[in-house]
Amino acid sequence: MPKNLQQEHFNCQPLPLEFFRIPPLELAQALLGRLLIKQTSEGTASGYIVETEAYIGPEDRAAHSFGNRRTKRTEVMFGEAGHIYTYVMHTHTLVNIVSGETEKPEAILIRAVEPYRGIPLMQERRGMSELRKLTNGPGKLTKALGITMADYGHTCCEPPLWIAAGKIPDTISSGPRIGIGNSGEAKDYPWRFWVTDSPFVSGNKSSNTSRGNSFE
Repeated sequence: MPKNLQQEHFNCQPLPLEFFRIPPLELAQALLGRLLIKQTSEGTASGYIVETEAYIGPEDRAAHSFGNRRTKRTEVMFGEAGHIYTYVMHTHTLVNIVSGETEKPEAILIRAVEPYRGIPLMQERRGMSELRKLTNGPGKLTKALGITMADYGHTCCEPPLWIAAGKIPDTISSGPRIGIGNSGEAKDYPWRFWVTDSPFVSGNKSSNTSRGNSFE
């Protein structure tokens, strides 16, 4: 395991809804090191969250809710924090956690996790064995864990998809979000966060070079 992830004494009990009722930039960092768990008929798989991105609508041009856009797809973001917002991009399902206050459409994209339990099942689903590439991207991790559009609107505080305490990063880094080049000035906002030096994050060397921040 990376040295900058400290093992906590923890169980797999879901975090309470109150954990998610904080501003998105805070939640994007607080989610790092937490354990993302999915139960399916095939088994249970989980991973430590090592990379996130905050999307702060309606002012954020990169957010689906920019301009307070309220559609069937974005409806869940206007609701209570701690619920799942899934959507499909280029045939891949991506998973987000709604944050903050109701009627403020904000969410955190889970970009990468460090595989933890159910690794053989994740390898079978992905058709590969290399751990570092198993879940180092938002579409990769959903396929590995078995997260689908059926999880849309579900609370992340109970099975079959939930977030538990996990581990605490020593240090986190931040930088611009990935893949939003057509979003004007929003493409440069440093709203992507990752566990510093984690080998399981997405992106490349240049996109993962930024300032480090202590995170307790």
